[in-house]
Parts: sequence; structure tokens; C-alpha cells
Amino acid sequence: MSLRFGDGALSAVLFAAMAGLVCGVSAQVQTPSTSKAVGSNLPLSSTSNKAASGGASSGESSSASAKTATSSSSVPAADSKASTTPGKVADESYIVGVADSLLISVWKEPDFSGPVVVRPDGIITVPVVGDVHVVGMTTTQVQDLLTEKLKAVVTEPQVTVIVRDIKSRKVYLVGKVSRPGAIALTGHETVLQILADAGGPAPFAKPQKMYLLRTVGDHQKRIQFNYKKVLAGSEPDLELEIGDIIVVP
Repeated sequence: MSLRFGDGALSAVLFAAMAGLVCGVSAQVQTPSTSKAVGSNLPLSSTSNKAASGGASSGESSSASAKTATSSSSVPAADSKASTTPGKVADESYIVGVADSLLISVWKEPDFSGPVVVRPDGIITVPVVGDVHVVGMTTTQVQDLLTEKLKAVVTEPQVTVIVRDIKSRKVYLVGKVSRPGAIALTGHETVLQILADAGGPAPFAKPQKMYLLRTVGDHQKRIQFNYKKVLAGSEPDLELEIGDIIVVP
């Protein structure tokens, strides 16, 4: 009985030893694996952080570059300051004539500002300045002349000259037309335009024998104007000049 018991005990001891060995081997195998997994996670995490940090730096650098480019492109180029004189008028080529109504405005000087009419002698009267001859001058020339004259009484005068009412630019329509008389020119009107505005030739007129009287120097020039041919396009229309007389027989 003791021998059998010993054999069983020995078997139990051997079984326990084998179980411990297996557990030890298993523990040894699992420990390096776990250590390796943990160790491998650390470098990966570090690399990912570096990549993320590098990406952020790259993004910030790109954003900064974009901002710099935007800032550079949004900076306007240096504009050359145009010297705009407050007294400039729309039509600097207009020639002032007798009976024209002008508006003279001197900045911050209401005593020198107001409307004036050009007299038959070609003169306007400005307070303090007195009489100024303006017929035959452009509005810009009148403006400059008044500026010079006002310098004696006004510090750095800024003068504006505007034509309020044009009465010197006239042509005359006579003969057999619906509405004869003096007609004011506002631009570059032609004979046909003036005739159309006046209602055209009368029923018993002879428009093919029309003519234009134009003063050239000290004499009058007669210019033939065949109304029917001009309407047909075989002859050109005529642009009118101040003082022209259109005669419709």
C-alpha cells in the first residue's frame, strides 16, 4: 500500500512540475509579446505625434504664406494723385457769346458768386472785380481770368464757370417753313435737323432750291442745299455754324 501511495504521490509531483513548467513557458512567451506590443506602440505614437506636429507646422506655414500673399496682393499700388481743379466745367470747348447766361461760383465766397449775362459789348460785371470782357473765350479761359483777378482780394480763389443758358448760338430759318425764326444751337445740328424741328418746308415751298447764307470774314457766302437730294442720300447734309441763315424759297 505504501508503494502504491508513493507512486501516486510521485505522479502527482511530476504532474505539478510539468504544469508549472508549462505555465512558466507560457508566461515567458506572453511577456515578450506584450512587451513588444507595448514597445511598438510607443514609437508609433511618437511618430504619429511628430507627423501631426509636422503637418500642423506645414499647415501653419502654408496659411502664413497664403496670408502674406493675400496681404501683398491686397495692398494697392501707389496711385498718382490727379490734380483736379474744383472749377473744371463739362464742356471746355464752348465759346462764350453775347446774351449767354453764366453762373460764376467762387468757393466759400458767396459775395463773388452768382449769375451774370453777357452784354452786347461782350462784357460781364463781377462784384469788386468790375467789368470783364469774355466774348470769344472758352469757359475755362473765363475761369482762369477771374481766378487771376480775384487773387488780389481772395486767398487762393477757386472759381467755377458754368453756362446756364445758351442764347448766342443761333441760326435763322426764313422763307416757306412751318415755323420760321431764330433757333438756338445746342450742339452740332445740321440743316435737316433744324428743318425737322421747325416742321419742315411748307406745302408750296421749293425745297430743291434751298440755300444757306453764311458769313465768312466780311462777306456772305451762298451755299446751295437741295433738300430732296439730301433726303435721298445723294448729297451730304450740312452742319450749321453760328449765324447761318437757312432760306427756303
